[in-house]
Amino acid sequence: MEIKGSVALVTGGNRGIGRAFARTLVNHGAAKVYVGVRDPASVPDADVVPVRLDVTDEESVAAAAATAGDVSIVINNAGVGSASTKLMQGPFDGARQAMEVNYFGTWAVSRAFAPVLARNGGGALVNMLSVASWVGQPEFPGYVASKAAQWSLTDALRKALRGQGTLVVGVHAGFVDTDLSAWTDAPKISPGVVAELTMDALIRDRFEVLADEQSRAAKAALSEPVGAPPGL
Repeated sequence: MEIKGSVALVTGGNRGIGRAFARTLVNHGAAKVYVGVRDPASVPDADVVPVRLDVTDEESVAAAAATAGDVSIVINNAGVGSASTKLMQGPFDGARQAMEVNYFGTWAVSRAFAPVLARNGGGALVNMLSVASWVGQPEFPGYVASKAAQWSLTDALRKALRGQGTLVVGVHAGFVDTDLSAWTDAPKISPGVVAELTMDALIRDRFEVLADEQSRAAKAALSEPVGAPPGL
């Protein structure tokens, strides 16, 4: 699809990968970029349009869809890590939050904006997933489960929205150099790389982005016997 002249919405677009998506869309010539955030004052860039959006609040999502009724690209980027939930002990609060934001939040935004995309010619829906969609991790099982659910949702959306001409893209990456991964010194890729690869997928009408070697190895391991797939 054509990015130049398009109108886009990025959820969680005030920092990290989300801000990189917003900046890259602008750099590729998007006519307007909405940034959906809980606090519009947190958006640092003057050349985007802040929109109040809490992906866990259906009324907020519906209001955002009414405000941004001219979009042709929606990027579901808003997410939480919620590493506080441990596998064998402690409360499930963090895992529940991860599901609410990463899975149900993506679902709510996709459901609300699908008719908008249809009215505007189909466009594209992009979901920011993770290598964690495919690799279980005892250290942060709630986050991983939410990303696996989000991957399943992305596949369902791809099938459901094909008829209205909407390209559904799943973006997978290992550690990205943002606040969410500040706790580890493992190799990371930059948010800008993720954003540029995603723009390339949109331009070329590709369904999936494997942004780094970790995500490519994890995807390849899905066809292998159950054992010890690559970790994060």
